[in-house]
Amino acid sequence: MKVTLSDTARRFIALFEEETEATAHDCLVFDDRVVFLVAAGDMATAIGPGGRTVQSVEHQLGRTVELVEDADTPEAFVASALAPAAVRHVTLSRQNDTVAYVEVAEADRGVAIGASGKTIDTARELARRHYDIDDIQLT
Repeated sequence: MKVTLSDTARRFIALFEEETEATAHDCLVFDDRVVFLVAAGDMATAIGPGGRTVQSVEHQLGRTVELVEDADTPEAFVASALAPAAVRHVTLSRQNDTVAYVEVAEADRGVAIGASGKTIDTARELARRHYDIDDIQLT
């Protein structure tokens, strides 16, 4: 699936990649935060020692930066997008729409949803953009 990036997102990705030396595959821009989809295996590089690298990006952008690690399968991608929630299992249902049913521990439901639903909304948007998943439902 082809992802279309805004000019702002492209500028943010360029700054992110220059500062962190990690690869970003996507960028979601919100008023108060920016979410980067980081190439699989590049997460430690993106964060940097003690989080200093990502903190530098936050300072330069003047926004909170959130990182999601890319994955090879839709199921692994959804689990990664809901981190740090402990995802037990992801099942894809392809009928009229494609829905990812995610099993999380009861104690981690709030983490998977996030404050005001930010985490699950971000996961839904990224899953839609990269795997044509229409919805994510917690079970």
